[in-house]
Amino acid sequence: MIEVKEIPLGAIRRPLPRENDPTKVAALMESIKEEGLHEPIDVLEVDGQYYGFSGCHRFEAHQRLGKPTIKCRVRKAPRSVLQKHLA
Repeated sequence: MIEVKEIPLGAIRRPLPRENDPTKVAALMESIKEEGLHEPIDVLEVDGQYYGFSGCHRFEAHQRLGKPTIKCRVRKAPRSVLQKHLA
């Protein structure tokens, strides 16, 4: 089951480094300031911990705007699914 909820940015672990396009982040920051976030990011919840592997530009835009939380689609998963994302 997938649930949509606001999660504190600091509670989301992002184990894979990504290079973000600064122009895209700046455009998202403007959009989020004016209209809010339209598309939640996807996170896995494994043993009560949240892991994000996508939505990097949206996540960074929220960080740079100083937003405390971000809207997430949360999918609960076992540790074996997390390991596949990290492989």
